Amino acid sequence: MAAPSDWHALSAAETLATLETSTDGLDDAALRQRRAHHGSNTLPQARPQTLLQRFFRQFHNLLIYILLAASGVTAWLGDMLDTGVILGVVLINAVIGALQEGRAESALSAIRTLLAPRALVRRGRQRQEVEAASLVPGDIVLLQSGDKVPADLRLVEVRALRVDESALTGESVPVEKSEAPCRADTPLAERHNMAYAGTVVSYGQAEGVVVATGRETELGRITTLLAGVESRETPLTRLLDRFARWLTGVILAVTVLTLLLGVYWRGESWEAMFLAGVGLAVAAVPEGLPAIVTITLAIGVERMARRRAIMRKLPAVETLGAVSVICTDKTGTLTRNEMMVAEIMLADAALVAEGNGYAPEGRLLREAQPLEAGTLPTLAPLLRAAALCNDARLYVRDGQWQVEGDPTEGALLTLAHKAGLPPETLLARLPRLDTLPFESERRFMATLHHDHQGHRVAYLKGAPEVILARAVSALSGQGPIPLEVGFWQERVNVLAARGLRVLALAAVPDVVEAELDESLLEGGLTLLGLVGLIDPPREEAREAVRACQSAGIRVKMITGDHAATAVAIGSALGIGDGRRVLTGAQLEVLDDTTLAEAIRDTDVFARTSPEHKLRLVKALQAEGRVIAMTGDGVNDAPALKRADVGVAMGAKGTDAAREAADMVLTDDNFASIVRAVEEGRTVYDNLKKTILFILPTNAGEAAIIVAAILAGVPLPITPLQILWINMVTAVTLALALAFEPPEGDVMQRPPRPPEARLMDGLFVWRLVFVGALMVALPFALYLWAEANGSTVAQARTLAVNAMVATEIGYLFNSRALLAAPWPRGGRRRNPAVAWAVGVLLFLQAALTGLPMMQRLFGTAPLSAGEWLAVAGCGGVTFLLVEAEKALRRRAGQKVAPARAR
Repeated sequence: MAAPSDWHALSAAETLATLETSTDGLDDAALRQRRAHHGSNTLPQARPQTLLQRFFRQFHNLLIYILLAASGVTAWLGDMLDTGVILGVVLINAVIGALQEGRAESALSAIRTLLAPRALVRRGRQRQEVEAASLVPGDIVLLQSGDKVPADLRLVEVRALRVDESALTGESVPVEKSEAPCRADTPLAERHNMAYAGTVVSYGQAEGVVVATGRETELGRITTLLAGVESRETPLTRLLDRFARWLTGVILAVTVLTLLLGVYWRGESWEAMFLAGVGLAVAAVPEGLPAIVTITLAIGVERMARRRAIMRKLPAVETLGAVSVICTDKTGTLTRNEMMVAEIMLADAALVAEGNGYAPEGRLLREAQPLEAGTLPTLAPLLRAAALCNDARLYVRDGQWQVEGDPTEGALLTLAHKAGLPPETLLARLPRLDTLPFESERRFMATLHHDHQGHRVAYLKGAPEVILARAVSALSGQGPIPLEVGFWQERVNVLAARGLRVLALAAVPDVVEAELDESLLEGGLTLLGLVGLIDPPREEAREAVRACQSAGIRVKMITGDHAATAVAIGSALGIGDGRRVLTGAQLEVLDDTTLAEAIRDTDVFARTSPEHKLRLVKALQAEGRVIAMTGDGVNDAPALKRADVGVAMGAKGTDAAREAADMVLTDDNFASIVRAVEEGRTVYDNLKKTILFILPTNAGEAAIIVAAILAGVPLPITPLQILWINMVTAVTLALALAFEPPEGDVMQRPPRPPEARLMDGLFVWRLVFVGALMVALPFALYLWAEANGSTVAQARTLAVNAMVATEIGYLFNSRALLAAPWPRGGRRRNPAVAWAVGVLLFLQAALTGLPMMQRLFGTAPLSAGEWLAVAGCGGVTFLLVEAEKALRRRAGQKVAPARAR
């Protein structure tokens, strides 16, 4: 057998012979044998890090270096108890961090499994769609525009094929392909008879035989080299990491200054002040913040996946919360994508088709009366064109009629069935010789057929304006008559005004050539008639559009359909004013300034090309808008890639669209986009809540040490006790906020500005206000206990528990930024809060009551009255912060993110 690098040097026949296959495809026995030998056609993935690897990575942290250095000094001083506790804190933090990272990795891994590509193959002479992972060498794969090549293929039949190989070779433009052999020394980028896994078909059709799968493909080899590369952090995580490092530097400076003041001003020992400094550093630095942010994003991704929105790129979770404009395709997103022919316009008749979806059931009506077979001679030629100029296939699955291929073509096949002309019978009578596939630049499809007697005929279907421009006659009951463009254009407008998609069908009889060439179809066509297809709006899409508008999000429909059709569908969904529409032709004559003015008042765009869609997205972004763009076709890919959040259709979209997108909808439903925006806003809210909880509590923990040193009194809380508080609250209370459900007004607020950041005036105020409460309340209890004759251990235990109680009280405040934590109508459910508080209370009870914990942390039992005072600290904190929030609400303040600092 030839080596994988030599397949391009063989002819197509030699390749098939070497692989012991044919263009009919492999049979079941050969498939089983080869699958057992070659395995699954999947790319090698990076080996997931083990728990031990993630554990050791937790030590690569500035704070951990400080703690390890502190443990070394305490060991040198002979304080083995403090050394053991500090090392214990380091180890526990490392374990928790490793487990949290594993949760995030599991979420992202689950997403990857939902994006398995599929392939169209011929096996045992039957075309079928299969999982790409099941491909084996020798399989025959059928390619068309928009497909992602599922394995390395030696092309055996090519029809105007161009492949985008930029992902593999860096070639910036699509490469033309042919089936002719290449020289053995031809470089990879010049092998015109090969299609490689991971590349995308941008034009034409082809058949190829699989020569390599999985890790043996060219892409697999590159993937193997990259398998060990770690994913980059999200921009938000990097921002917070930089902030934590900056804060660490500030806290270290404050720590050193406090240590020097304690030693030289208050006369404390170096050993005592060193331990105090360690406690200060540990208390002030939010070392767990980046991990918590990553977990919050991963939780949001998992929630979106459950709501049929798969995030391919984690940073898009952040961006969703700021989306201000959704540019949406129409077909399959706002509508059901279950096309059916509703009306037929012939030169001498207008017909209505009954039925629903793809089921070949229903009658053809003329003037509300059933049409009798054979009474309308102009109908049969149109039906032949509809069935033969067609690449779709109807089939039944689970009792439901479904289409393999384009929904519009499926509707045309259904029409032929309804009229008693099965496509299989027509194709047997008029076999296909050649095809010109539909392309967005051409906007029509053509097929060439023969009748077994030497006669050839070409059929076309496409956009009415394109077909009308090429036609010279129309078929009537008396035969071809001169085309009256105005008459037919009026009928096009009538159909489109009813919200129907209009297609024109035409024929070229007596074709001499045995192959199709576009020049043969430049003129001389005979128009057979028009069909109007309906794709009814999704009921849930109407509600989703209204939800967007309530959330301050503008919905703009950008479609390739006729202008009148676009306006009708938009009006039914509440998009646009029912009159105003901008077409692609009009867009082309507008300069950038005029276009910017036009798009402010226009929400419906029709007859757009890929260039138009891309230009619209750029124009909206230039206006400062954050854009989510939806699409399912190759022509949507440029705009999807340019948009702030590209949203591809997962069920019926092309691989090209999915590859360009940040998010994939598994149900192709516009309502899922709105739900994803809601989740994105919730993720952003929860990040703010988490940070708004962490920073004041860390500041309070640090400030109480500084206050005691400056006041010249014993520390109310020892460094080891601070270590304990910081450890247990970070992994319980702070993380619980990541699970908060959406606030009631999350979809009634305007989108946040794209330049907004997490830090604002509210953050600064809460940092000071809550931080002061967390110093004052525990400090006051500590002084009260000492004044009433308690031991230092009892007074400190009281202060420790008071600090934890204030954090618990503030946790409930933090569940809503300005709103009350329990809105009208009942409590927002977040079981994680109850679990976190329950676990923390258990840990505090153990810290206070267990003899072993008392020896380690210098704690002592508390009386019932002292526990009541501790609980009072939490209640006072909760009430004071809620009073502050109520005053802000009364003043009409809204939560507004600040500008970047």
